[in-house]
Amino acid sequence: MKLKKTALCLLLALAALLSVPPGWGAAPVRTLTLGAYTTPREVYGKAIIPAFQRHWKAKTGQEVRFQESYLGSGAQARAIVGGFEADVAALSLEADVDTIARAGLIQGDWRRGANRGMVTRSVVVLAVREGNPKAVRDWDDLRRPGLQVLTPNVRTSGGAKWNICALYGAALRGGTRAHKGDTAAAEALLRDVLRNVAVMDKGARESMINFEKGVGDVAVTYENEVLVGRKSGETYEYAIPRSTILIENPAAVVDKYADKHGTRDLAEAFVAFLASAEAQRAFAVYGLRPVDAAVAKETAAAFPPVRDLFTIRDLGGWPAVEKTLFSPAGAYERAMAGAR
Repeated sequence: MKLKKTALCLLLALAALLSVPPGWGAAPVRTLTLGAYTTPREVYGKAIIPAFQRHWKAKTGQEVRFQESYLGSGAQARAIVGGFEADVAALSLEADVDTIARAGLIQGDWRRGANRGMVTRSVVVLAVREGNPKAVRDWDDLRRPGLQVLTPNVRTSGGAKWNICALYGAALRGGTRAHKGDTAAAEALLRDVLRNVAVMDKGARESMINFEKGVGDVAVTYENEVLVGRKSGETYEYAIPRSTILIENPAAVVDKYADKHGTRDLAEAFVAFLASAEAQRAFAVYGLRPVDAAVAKETAAAFPPVRDLFTIRDLGGWPAVEKTLFSPAGAYERAMAGAR
């Protein structure tokens, strides 16, 4: 009788086990939505995201699935404000993250931390054809009659704003034929260069795709765009102007959406991971200059030095630049009007 009862218990236990739905007891698959600017698409998709998935799996046992969106930085910021529920925003410039914060979607100080919320850096450079047949080396060369220049649209692209800041700021610093501090001369240079712009794409990546198709003589762009293109077999080259701007790219948790989705822990861990040595080395492989000092030192040979490297703070910071350069009555619009 005892043996029969034992056998019956075993059969019942086996039946219960077989009736358990597939996946019962396994860690849930979690989803994180990333809203990013176009330029670092490859490094996120091929390196950063897979590395974080391994990291999170080892730490928690959970699988992470990513939903990724890549747009021009300004367009991405407006999409997030307009209802695209990204848990993390990784954008080209801090002004675009501030746009999301002003909409009430980011609470607290997203700039806290050693790197002020920045996860990568780059510099504005001039992409030229192999052998540099037009001998383009500095900003003044872009005003030559007949030269075809590519740069994106400042209304949709963070890269476009960096390009304009680099050109205008270099002129103010005396890095071109404009006299140091001469705003009229800087605006004249801007006007002359804009007159030569053949195509204004919506983002930095689209601008480089056009350049790769043979459009234009020179593309004003991020250094990393050129390095990624060369990594994939493109033969174009680049010149670093004597004076150019340090591009600083931020990432932040979009608090309202992360809390709504229950992904705050995951979003915060991903943003923190972007500053890790592993992620910083991956960024460097894809042409982005690391913010981590130790990784920057070990990868320094991959990035040429810049003679006069300035930052957005040297131009007064983004609030001042948005007003003096990019407002409806700003220097950019006046230069565009003159170029037309």
